[in-house]
Amino acid sequence: MLKENNFDLSTRNTFRMKVRCACYVEYESAEELAALPWDELPKPIKHIGGGSNLLFTGDFPGTILHSAIRYVKYVDLGLDEVPVVAGAGVEWDALVEELCSHGLWGAENLSLIPGEVGAAAVQNIGAYGVEIKDLISGVSCFDLQEKRPCKFSVGECGYGYRESMFKDAGGRYVITSVLLRVSRSPRPRLEYKGLAGIDASSPMAVREAVIGIRRSKLPDPAELGSAGSFFKNPVISAADFVRVCDAAPGVTVPHYLLDGGFVKVPAAWLIDQCGFKGEREGGAAVYEKQPLVIVNASGEASPGDVLELERRIVATVHQRFGVSLHPEVEHI
Repeated sequence: MLKENNFDLSTRNTFRMKVRCACYVEYESAEELAALPWDELPKPIKHIGGGSNLLFTGDFPGTILHSAIRYVKYVDLGLDEVPVVAGAGVEWDALVEELCSHGLWGAENLSLIPGEVGAAAVQNIGAYGVEIKDLISGVSCFDLQEKRPCKFSVGECGYGYRESMFKDAGGRYVITSVLLRVSRSPRPRLEYKGLAGIDASSPMAVREAVIGIRRSKLPDPAELGSAGSFFKNPVISAADFVRVCDAAPGVTVPHYLLDGGFVKVPAAWLIDQCGFKGEREGGAAVYEKQPLVIVNASGEASPGDVLELERRIVATVHQRFGVSLHPEVEHI
């Protein structure tokens, strides 16, 4: 176990914000987590994963917890469906690569998404027509309120678009492991237009195609600080969609029809239409290849730079289209 006071978090968040926390604790098992001296830890207590979907808006006055539970277990019963248990601290993309290398289908569309297994289950990560909830059977947790282990089935997790009951619970539950179910049988999901016509002969072939698409659009966090897609794609009513179309005469507005008459409009398109691609605010900037991403362009951007750029984007999109953008990135 690692426990350190006044800890530098700049290497624990992919935005590379230069912030600190009063105390940092990294544990290697659910037993170590349960045995922590809870009354002595600086408050509040916040659990993070790989730091790839959050923005520290300043120094954190309490304790940051991080999982180093990094095991992967296969429950191979010789059936088509293969249960896999992964510790919360396992790097998500390393797990996807391992599953694909074994010829197991289900996770390949979620390749190259940064972060760790536990945080992926909290966020309900998704890409190219697949969400992690499609793979999850259940999760094991530690209840910080009652200080005891507990489990939830996927139906109890309250999954929605980048949502889960873990977010609504205000950090009460710390995920320690996730039970996934993958398949031996070919089950490629190629509905996303960018995947049409790709080699789908194996999950690894689909993975490589997805990686190629992501690398063409998104910055490598190891080279340019960011938290990936900064905003959620807004889901609006049919009447609001008509107003969006009216605000962009002569332009075909990209959209996806959802149940109940709702329409999802790409936030990237709305931001691009407002001329923000490449726009800067101090050391922060809108990524030139993908306006949905805000980057630490200078390497020295402050949280204030990112927040001000976010504010400008939200205000401008709302003024032109009447649509409210909401961040996908968690603000801490």
